[in-house]
Amino acid sequence: MDVETLRDRALTFREKLLARKEEIAPQDFAWYPDDTMANVWHLDGMLTGPRRAVFDSLAGTRIADIGAADGDLGFFLESELGCQVDLIDNPPTNYNGLRGARRLTAELPSTAGVYETDLDAQFRLPAERYRAVLLLGLLYHLKNPFFVLERLARHAELCFLSTRVAQLAPDGTPLRDRPVAYLVDPAEADGDATNFWIFSEAGLRRLVDRTGWEVLDFHRVGCLQDSEPARDDRDERAFALLRSRHC
Repeated sequence: MDVETLRDRALTFREKLLARKEEIAPQDFAWYPDDTMANVWHLDGMLTGPRRAVFDSLAGTRIADIGAADGDLGFFLESELGCQVDLIDNPPTNYNGLRGARRLTAELPSTAGVYETDLDAQFRLPAERYRAVLLLGLLYHLKNPFFVLERLARHAELCFLSTRVAQLAPDGTPLRDRPVAYLVDPAEADGDATNFWIFSEAGLRRLVDRTGWEVLDFHRVGCLQDSEPARDDRDERAFALLRSRHC
């Protein structure tokens, strides 16, 4: 399945899933509010050449959706590609304590596993090998992104990664071409203490290399000029397809 076909099917799946969530209408928690399925459109913009058919290689394999929120993207890949899916997140920082993912696993025709994992600890993955892991929108929420990427490189062949990046520090210091990360103060992130490291592009690329990955495709979205860590209107994201040098 090429990424264009996957993108079109994602739109249909998203509408069906939203309708199902409205039917379930849980009283004890709220669904994760952001549109995690929109990542498919960004992956479409990222993938080039023969890698536009990369999802063909995922069909029927085991994958992990890490930082999965309610698991929408994992459920989609299970439905469309027959993937065996592990949904991995940390209840204290998950929007609804993983109740959304667990409820959908019960309500949908799904065999996905839901696993409580603190990635800031010396964690273990549910399986020894994965064809791919999804690590979308999570890296800048981790205290030790080096450890997480290094651990994943030992267990997964591919990684679909996205994270915030910045070209300037809040005081205007240029960052983009320097291999650095900016440590965010919670006051610079609307009080969100789970925002930690926002890398420059050069810093992200070096981190990926130092932790055992090679970049196959790379794409930037959002504020592409003078992005910085402390302003929502200057939010820039990087998307990358990575291949492990160890698996």
